[in-house]
Amino acid sequence: MQSDAKTEWDERIAVRGDESRDLEFPDLDPPKLVTAVGGVGHVTIDWSPVPGAVGYVILRGLDDESLEPVDHHSGDVLSVPSPPYVDTTCTAGTEYSYAVASVPEVTVQGRPGASVRAAALVADGNPPTVQVTVDAVAEGTELHKPWVPMIGSERLSQLLCKDRSGGREIGIELEDALRRMHDEIGVRTVRAHAIFHDDTRVYTEQDGSPVHDFSVVDAIYDKVLGIGLRPVVELGFMPRDLASDPTRTVFEYGAIISPPKSWDRWGSLVRALVSHLVDRYGLDEVLTWDFEVWNEANLSVFWSGTKAEWMHLYDVTAAAVKSVDPRLAVGGPSSAAAGWVDDLLAHAASVGSPVDFVSTHTYGSPPLDVQASLDRHGFSEARILWTEWGVTPTHFNPISDSVFSGVFVLRGMRSAAGRVDALAYWVASDHFEELGRPPRLLHGGFGLQTVGGLPKPRFHALSMLSRLGPVELPVTLDGDGGGSLVEAWASRDRDRVAVLLWNLTLDQTKANGSPDLTRIVRLEVPGVDPSWRVTATTLATGTGDIVAAAADLGIGDWPESEEQWRALGERSRLVRSPLEWNGSALELTLPMPSAILLEIQPGRD
Repeated sequence: MQSDAKTEWDERIAVRGDESRDLEFPDLDPPKLVTAVGGVGHVTIDWSPVPGAVGYVILRGLDDESLEPVDHHSGDVLSVPSPPYVDTTCTAGTEYSYAVASVPEVTVQGRPGASVRAAALVADGNPPTVQVTVDAVAEGTELHKPWVPMIGSERLSQLLCKDRSGGREIGIELEDALRRMHDEIGVRTVRAHAIFHDDTRVYTEQDGSPVHDFSVVDAIYDKVLGIGLRPVVELGFMPRDLASDPTRTVFEYGAIISPPKSWDRWGSLVRALVSHLVDRYGLDEVLTWDFEVWNEANLSVFWSGTKAEWMHLYDVTAAAVKSVDPRLAVGGPSSAAAGWVDDLLAHAASVGSPVDFVSTHTYGSPPLDVQASLDRHGFSEARILWTEWGVTPTHFNPISDSVFSGVFVLRGMRSAAGRVDALAYWVASDHFEELGRPPRLLHGGFGLQTVGGLPKPRFHALSMLSRLGPVELPVTLDGDGGGSLVEAWASRDRDRVAVLLWNLTLDQTKANGSPDLTRIVRLEVPGVDPSWRVTATTLATGTGDIVAAAADLGIGDWPESEEQWRALGERSRLVRSPLEWNGSALELTLPMPSAILLEIQPGRD
């Protein structure tokens, strides 16, 4: 039955909403200085950035007549925000033509430039070496941490749920998972769907008159604030008594996706909620919250109205929020696949609606650079919030439990640092019910943590990122795949240097690894006291790997005892261990996918 639900969902989620528009997008030139360099198992394509581009599409063919976008099999947007791009979907030894096209908006592809030719080299069994040099004595710059501002979650009414999933109480475990995001990773806010779902009882009608009741919302937000988090208030979905068509629903829990039957009553509901929150928690507190309008209305599965009706919904909602206090932050379009960003900005500019932040989503690639869209429409100062992001948009996908997905988090966060205000991984916990409750422990759920609260590789990745210091240090990478396949992020924190290294392709057909992409990394850190010690924390297949640990323990659908739960947690945890080095350099083998965090600091005798 779950398989049937997933099949139906996959069919519905593929249907995009109205993409017709009167907007004119700039005719961007293709990138210049395009190069393609073959390495063992891959081709690295590089180019010069183009002003006004939100991203780029890489095209490949056996010749110029057969050029098509390179598909790294993410199931979502294929555009990438910046160079370089590593193509590992090619056949080693075969020469291809490569070209790059600028993307002014996610549904619009510019013309490709002149092609260049390259072939991936055939592996000979000797992994190439990548030289990584960290300038530990540089002044450095602020290290931006886009994972800190926000995390995603199942609808927060589940914090109150006493039911069990996998033998564990849902509300307690969801609360524990969110607390761990705050306490261990440093996350500040949580974004979730359906605060207006009927299970929160915010809106009913009696004798034809609206009745507002925010007592359930109070219980939810009291718990969130008690954890130390703040809510991102996603204003949706539609209460049944307010819906123009209550039969239009999404998800197993029946969230209503129709426009309201009364725009005035919708605006009054939003205004009443925001006023209530200010009264309960104080204006100074609520001024730090974000109010987001709806979720992914550019997919017909989430909005049964027209694009024009959603734009009106945005206007009414934003006006209602601002009527409580004009300093309160409101934004959208909270769209799938980076869509409708320009549509909302152009509309808001034409009618005078406020946009304090732009929010959108994407999966399987680093987030696009939508600052170009903000600049085009006169909203340059608006914040950029990617309120959903992850390795895959598909439910029950094994890649979500994999080491590949953990290393993917590192690559995406590094790409987003300094150019987005938040990159929220979707979601904190496998206590997640969009298509029903988890059928087994390792079911390819979206969560960073399993039912039972065990960390997956993606949680481990965030833990490794949280160990980086406040000062980013310059890094140079040279060699086959250096700076493209192999990346590094280095930092300093008083008397500690932390260097995070990883090896990853976006190509999800290689999620289980590819020996041809293994690299030897030679790391040099000149200027560090040679007496300092090095500790290493590794994320790789079989290390910090809950799937491998479960297989080793012979765990089936669920652990059969508390002893098995404990053993699984122990075998899948991250381990820090000492590493020998010569005082300024060391050499490591870095498979794809894998990551290693090296911490260099004074030793303890």
